[in-house]
Amino acid sequence: MAGFLPITLLLFSACGFFAPVCSHLAGFTSTVKPSVVSGEDLTTKRFFFARVSNATQVPTTEFTTSYRKSTAETTTERLTGKEGRKLVRKVPEMEKEEEGPLELECPPLGLESLRVKDTQLSASSYKRRGLGPHRGRLNIQSGIKDGDIYDGAWCAQYKDKSQWLEVDAQKLTRFIGVILQGRNSIWSWDMVHTYKVQFSNDTLRWKPCMNGSKEAIFEGNQDTETPVLALFDTPTVARYIRINPQTWYQNGTEGDICLRAEVLGCTLPDPSNVYTWQTEPTESKDKLDFRHHNYKEMRKLMKSVHDKCPDITRIYSIGKSYKDLKLYVMEISDNPGKHELGEPEFRYVAGMHGNEVLGRELLLNLMQYMCQEYKRGNQRIVHLVKETRIHLLPSMNPDGYEMASKKGSELAGWALGRYSYEGIDMNHNFADLNSVMWTAIELETDRSKLINHYFPIPEQYTSEEAFVAPETRAVISWMQNIPFVLGANLHGGELVITYPYDMTRDWAPREHTPTPDEAFFRWLAAAYASTNQVMSNPDRRPCHNKDFLRYNNIINGADWHNVPGSMNDFSYLHTNCFEVTMELSCDKFPHASELPIEWENNRESLLVYMEQVHRGIKGVIRDKDTKAGIADAIIKVEDIDHHIRS
Repeated sequence: MAGFLPITLLLFSACGFFAPVCSHLAGFTSTVKPSVVSGEDLTTKRFFFARVSNATQVPTTEFTTSYRKSTAETTTERLTGKEGRKLVRKVPEMEKEEEGPLELECPPLGLESLRVKDTQLSASSYKRRGLGPHRGRLNIQSGIKDGDIYDGAWCAQYKDKSQWLEVDAQKLTRFIGVILQGRNSIWSWDMVHTYKVQFSNDTLRWKPCMNGSKEAIFEGNQDTETPVLALFDTPTVARYIRINPQTWYQNGTEGDICLRAEVLGCTLPDPSNVYTWQTEPTESKDKLDFRHHNYKEMRKLMKSVHDKCPDITRIYSIGKSYKDLKLYVMEISDNPGKHELGEPEFRYVAGMHGNEVLGRELLLNLMQYMCQEYKRGNQRIVHLVKETRIHLLPSMNPDGYEMASKKGSELAGWALGRYSYEGIDMNHNFADLNSVMWTAIELETDRSKLINHYFPIPEQYTSEEAFVAPETRAVISWMQNIPFVLGANLHGGELVITYPYDMTRDWAPREHTPTPDEAFFRWLAAAYASTNQVMSNPDRRPCHNKDFLRYNNIINGADWHNVPGSMNDFSYLHTNCFEVTMELSCDKFPHASELPIEWENNRESLLVYMEQVHRGIKGVIRDKDTKAGIADAIIKVEDIDHHIRS
């Protein structure tokens, strides 16, 4: 960041106070028996099962089996299989009382989260590099063009029943199931309808997944995006697993064998491994509540933090969602509920897209961590609490989160819960002040009459008839009532920090569109990205279809894609608050087992970014005679065409 010395002002008080910020700154151990659920029951469950169909006769092979039954109380639910025979499924008592995600005995191996490396994936064949086995990951997103290196699935070169996608778990693993999707593409429609599963310990001898004396055939996808789960009643212990498509969407003669997958399994301890210190960490040293929290659980956790640290916390609501769920904020400060002269206001907002859940859990972790560390006397945290008024909004879109969470982390797909209950994308729902500004620039001949900050909201946007989500209205009112200086909007589905402007000037699909404070925004973005353990890893692979490592993991939002009506742009043009978007994980809805390490990846970054609010110049603007503070004074910085107000 050397080579420039621009000054950018951040204001954090009424009554004449301002804070400019300066940025210069081999054998088998078991077999499997697939579970079967009838198609009729799919409409009543909040998840999708694959079921056995058209099983073919194969010789049986005897193995020893191991299966740990659930200790939860159960009821019996009688189902009818495809061929008319009666099946019995044990249903946990809680599932009958309240809908929720299916509790899986083992977590995903990590194809979606990239914990499974590209070198662990192989295939019988593939059409081209962009459709190689490394692209066969659940929820992976393709580029705009078919034929590039970022296509949306593994696709076999040949169209026969001998094709397979193989996963090397690298250790003995108790496999319990598979989740399948079709190909993600704007132009192609490819999916696997049925498939077999095989297991091996050495890749030379393969044993099929059996259904009694028959080789099991599982049902796959009927559309390209809905994840379909196949659970094995009896797990199989092995190192390698293959997914072997049997039928697929033909599309005349154009259909290809294409799939995206996740594998569920528990890694078994290796008694011969004396180098356990070399294994990747899966836990955090911090004792926090690492799990997914629904609305009631989130509220309970926030209350527990407040009860433990009542002197530095306050819980308040800024409004309600469409379905009347309150938008709760946790305030952390040495004087909760009071704006103090000279103390900047900071905010983190998460859950704008309800299915991008990591930010929600990170903010819940952050409030727990700050409470614990403050009580321990951690001077870094003590300083932050005493010198900053911090506001944490963990769920801006609680309705969307509840929709996604009922499916669970692996079965919600890519889009379920993204939008509000009314179907509104809140990151396109703020007033488009960019167009107001650019139109004025084009029409006004006298530039001295132009404004460059505190743009008023157009009247048609504020009317009751305007298609504005109640959640958006609540956040705008919050922005107007508290003089925030700095903030960030936590998202998921990528690994990159984006900064304004998010909207292109001429509605181009993408175009670098800088603000007058470009240099400082780059500083803010780099402060987070350079301290994030995943983003700063030079060996990490791209998440989906863009390699942000080439940009040092920061990018102008409009240079990625055009986002009119974004919260970042609105915040910059309507208030004194500078805000960036943080895309924090390739996986929008990480499994609960991933949360401890995600906290470790982001803890330092979250703290470092908050500390940026104290950079630069701060002071009070007073009347030279009365010494009274002057409100609404305009502060100008040479060569930066964006003013700040006291």
